[in-house]
Amino acid sequence: MPLSDRDRRLLDFEARWNGHSGAKEEAVRSDLGLTPARYYQLLGRLIETADAVAAEPLLVHRLRRLRDAGERSHSHRPAM
Repeated sequence: MPLSDRDRRLLDFEARWNGHSGAKEEAVRSDLGLTPARYYQLLGRLIETADAVAAEPLLVHRLRRLRDAGERSHSHRPAM
């Protein structure tokens, strides 16, 4: 299934973003009309699709690496 307009907007937004995370959250709200939590939820699902890889392979693979690195760092933290 080809990417929806919303999926394309998410990838385009992520591809051009290079600012501070607090500013990004505001931009997600104003540019996309989404809460940051919903944005990251949708983006996380999107980067698992073959269509996203086909459309933006470098971006999707970079986002997957960042996600996987974050998951690994959380799993190595000692329990409190």
